[in-house]
Amino acid sequence: MKILAEALILVFFSIFLGSEHRICHAFSSNYNARTKCLVEPKTAQDGGGIIANPDFTHGMEGWAVHGQGAMKEEMSRNGNRFIVAYNRTQSLDSISQKVQLGGGLIYSFSAWIQINKGSERVAVVFKIPHTELVIGGRVLARNGCWSLLKGGIFANFTSHADILFESNNTATEIWVDSVSLQPFTLEQWRAQQDEKIDKERKSKVRFKVTYGNGTAMDSATVSIKQTRSEFPFGCGMNFHIIDSTDYQNWFASRFKYTTFTNQMKWYSNEPKQGQENYTVADTMVKFAQKNGISIRGHNILWDDPKYQPEWVKNLTSDELRKAAAKRVDSVVSRYAGQLIAWDVINENLHFSFFEDKLGKNASSRYFKRAYELDPKTTMFLNEFNTIEYSNDEDVDPISYMKKLGAILSYPGNQGILAGIGLEGHFGVGQPNLAYMRSVLDILSSTGLPLWLTEVDVVKEPNQAEYLEQILREGYCHHAVKGIIMFAGPATAGFNATTLVDKDFKNTPSGDVVDKLIDEWRTKPTETKADGEGYFEMSLFLGDYNITIKNPVTNCSTTLSYRVTKGTTFIHIIA
Repeated sequence: MKILAEALILVFFSIFLGSEHRICHAFSSNYNARTKCLVEPKTAQDGGGIIANPDFTHGMEGWAVHGQGAMKEEMSRNGNRFIVAYNRTQSLDSISQKVQLGGGLIYSFSAWIQINKGSERVAVVFKIPHTELVIGGRVLARNGCWSLLKGGIFANFTSHADILFESNNTATEIWVDSVSLQPFTLEQWRAQQDEKIDKERKSKVRFKVTYGNGTAMDSATVSIKQTRSEFPFGCGMNFHIIDSTDYQNWFASRFKYTTFTNQMKWYSNEPKQGQENYTVADTMVKFAQKNGISIRGHNILWDDPKYQPEWVKNLTSDELRKAAAKRVDSVVSRYAGQLIAWDVINENLHFSFFEDKLGKNASSRYFKRAYELDPKTTMFLNEFNTIEYSNDEDVDPISYMKKLGAILSYPGNQGILAGIGLEGHFGVGQPNLAYMRSVLDILSSTGLPLWLTEVDVVKEPNQAEYLEQILREGYCHHAVKGIIMFAGPATAGFNATTLVDKDFKNTPSGDVVDKLIDEWRTKPTETKADGEGYFEMSLFLGDYNITIKNPVTNCSTTLSYRVTKGTTFIHIIA
């Protein structure tokens, strides 16, 4: 029997000001400081699922040694049993269990991990015949308490698999307890998503309709129309929209949030040194503002050497420092107060152009300057492969939180409105939704808003199906505060995820997007109040026009209301 009492060793905390998350403490660059670590592990989730002897109540039965190490059973002071992998000489020397995976199933994995000294990354690895090793998830484990390793895998075909644990430090003992591997059909996973959407994106509201004197308006006819969704669901936009009425009409009729795919980037705004040109970006900003479309700024600087303006690539360090400072001041000052977000340094976990030339704190300094120039706009780190690809250790949640922590703990950055940008460029094949969910769960521990910032799916036969799964997974997660797709019309050059063809007729992926836009808002509804003036509805969060028709005079009154997560009662005086 596991001891369920928790000892929360260290937690990440934040103070919420309205709907914004403002960091009010020294954000440590140590990932450990922001993860829950328990004196005793919890019991195995889902009873362990298909794992045999998940809590080691039967000793080491069902478990074996993988590689050249050894394993032994240990017991805590409170009587909790766990297994230790020791005498390791290779990174994959660990305990293992062979399981049977069913083709077409999603597998959600979890285990509680501890190590014998210090702190080290520990990964769960699925060894499947005739395929590469698949990382199912990672945790930064440490000595003295238990950390939850979460992740998962999608089984493309029926096969057996060995579950292993990996640590690159072979001197580390890996302690394992409460292992779970739970299978889900795609239909079961979708049902979970729907339940989460009902919980996170809707509110059950009780209304009361009265006359001005407080008397109930018996049997009043009530018409409800949602005018704007609270959840930002948008689409990338490029320069083709300036001259295309069809593109303009298509976009403005669907989306109220956007990111310019290239038109705010340095190489677009200053292709030749000293010759700034914001004409295209300014025109696009005017179009967006005219149509009530909010803009994410993308991006101030990009850490990939390949995407610097040509004239920047060969500057000396001193020249680059001056040019980059001028760039930051120019673009941020120009659009200050007009944007909802900035991607400050794009992809600076994968790349380090500015750090290599200007020092390790280059990104931190540019975050600081952008914040000084535009203090009310959320400043994002933005990366790819964090949710898309579990084998990319450079951008896993541990690396992401460490990098963001270093930026926000830099002197002067403690007050920044910070956000976590997850690009979401998905390749061929079924998305690993269990891994994606685990990453969102881990990053949500920061208390910062998460956005999927550039979602697309490579062109393939199942593109529309996979796009829908990804969008639903993001939308259903409580910590995801917005989604932008990098998709659009064929005539605008969106060749990966094309939503409409050259005649602006929907593609299958376009059908998915239109279906979700319609599904994620409350349909225009008419109902009647009861004899005491009450009625009740479950509504998607957002803005509404509510029209009350007086049953006596037949006169109508229309009022505007906002339904938020905390809205449970609205008194309408008509």
